[in-house]
Amino acid sequence: MLWTRRGTLFGMIAAGLSACAPSKFRRYNGPEVTRIEVHKSARKMYLLNDKKVLKDYDVGLGHAPVGHKQFEGDGKTPEGVYYVDRRNPNSNFHLSVGLSYPNPADRAFAQAQGKSPGGDIFIHGQAGKHTLRGRGRDWTDGCIAVTDREIEDVYAMVKVGTPVAIYP
Repeated sequence: MLWTRRGTLFGMIAAGLSACAPSKFRRYNGPEVTRIEVHKSARKMYLLNDKKVLKDYDVGLGHAPVGHKQFEGDGKTPEGVYYVDRRNPNSNFHLSVGLSYPNPADRAFAQAQGKSPGGDIFIHGQAGKHTLRGRGRDWTDGCIAVTDREIEDVYAMVKVGTPVAIYP
């Protein structure tokens, strides 16, 4: 009986402490994010409601950031209009939202060159071990990186279907 009470007591304490632990899943009750803009040359990302900027972030890009992503492994971040097509709560990079790259034009161009366009382009965090320190500002394979804290906000604010315009 003593072990049952202790187990119950320890279980209640653990549950109470875990409820106090910070969560990577935040809530957002503000205006809807109707569009995301990424300006690669400025290394900035904006979450907008119509024309009003709700949040802005400094970003890291692919390790070869100039130009449009054309092939798997080229290290470029895509340019053009895509949309958020998935959310990954179990990302290796803390949290992430996926972009609809490659689109049909991206696939056709790569196929005409006999190559793969690549894929799995995300807006994601850094997950501690993947920090900008020692890797330079642009360190991804073509994704758009923000801090872990910032991706928590993005993840809370952005829904599947949100358009993403990526400019040079």
